[in-house]
Amino acid sequence: QLQLVESGGGLVQPGGSLRLSCAASGFTMADIAIGWFRQAPGKERERISCISNYGVRTDYAASVKGRFTISRDNAKKTVYLQMNSLKPEDTAVYYCAADRYSYCSANMRYWGQGTQVTVSS
Repeated sequence: QLQLVESGGGLVQPGGSLRLSCAASGFTMADIAIGWFRQAPGKERERISCISNYGVRTDYAASVKGRFTISRDNAKKTVYLQMNSLKPEDTAVYYCAADRYSYCSANMRYWGQGTQVTVSS
């Protein structure tokens, strides 16, 4: 069984921080790249960050660069997204996704069910 489960979402004030986790079950972690995506109502899904199988390579969308940090702990089978300096426009459902054959694809094979992040006063 292959499964991705996001956690750590919630309500936070503008300028605050939140740390999301993506727990990966059934995967060989050294074989998969991980991406974080988000989608707000009425908007297209946005690819916000990716990390390679050992974490050597990372990439960020311009909208989050300098504020968000992606990392992974393969021993714990978990990928993290540290989100700082949060803005109301960061409000969305956040998803993690995995793929064994490509890095940072917009069409990754495996997806979690998402966790809600709301940035509001």
